Amino acid sequence: MKRILTIAGSDSGGGAGIQTDIKTISALGGYASSVLTAVTAQNTRGVTDVEFLSPDIVEKQLRAVLDDIGTDAVKIGMLGTREVVERVAKLLEAYRPPIIVLDPVLVATSGDVLTAGSATEAIVHRLMPLATVVTPNIPEAQRLTGLSIASPDDYEAVWERFRAMGAQAVLLKGGHLTGDRLTDTLFSTGDPTAHAYTHDRIETRNTHGTGCTLSSALAVYLAMGLPLAEAAEEATDFIHDAIVAARDRSIGSGHGPVDPFFAFNR
Repeated sequence: MKRILTIAGSDSGGGAGIQTDIKTISALGGYASSVLTAVTAQNTRGVTDVEFLSPDIVEKQLRAVLDDIGTDAVKIGMLGTREVVERVAKLLEAYRPPIIVLDPVLVATSGDVLTAGSATEAIVHRLMPLATVVTPNIPEAQRLTGLSIASPDDYEAVWERFRAMGAQAVLLKGGHLTGDRLTDTLFSTGDPTAHAYTHDRIETRNTHGTGCTLSSALAVYLAMGLPLAEAAEEATDFIHDAIVAARDRSIGSGHGPVDPFFAFNR
């Protein structure tokens, strides 16, 4: 059983954040441990409040897990403050986990901002160079690089900017673009070929937790030993199936959650 550590915030609605990370890791047969960074008052309609945990308690959680259980891969989601980003980066440099998947959570599906500007800068300078792969969506990629993305034709320039910023690999998620087909594309310093993963767009309002689910699945597949391009293919297929399984459900009145347990619910 592969050990996956998720470092992320809590979603009281259960559709994203550390709750969905644990669901996804468990659905794929991994052992999920967790470091909580923030508590959100959140449902399918949005985030009404956020309380960030102190860097000290974040550090104590992380040390408690890694000193005893260890990990085969770390997935990083919402960190929230610069101080927490700096502390997590310092600890990851010390413990050196073999795989780090960085999902730069900046804005919730509802549009609510979850990460302050100074924390975003710290993510770029301190965490991005440590990551095995970074998994931004289009708005996050635009905010991190300062480049505009109108179509997959812009991906190459965005990747070059990410590489100049220290990224080793980027899985750029295309769900925010228009069209009946959406493409996620993997770029890596270790592979001259860009790998595109294309799926039909699913018409549904239930897209809460897509980024958390994808990045957690990617961490599991990498921990299993799959090469990056193959792990990304499996992870993008997984989130597509999780969206399909949840498309007609009615959980809440806003953006409902995807279903990481789709294989068990058929």
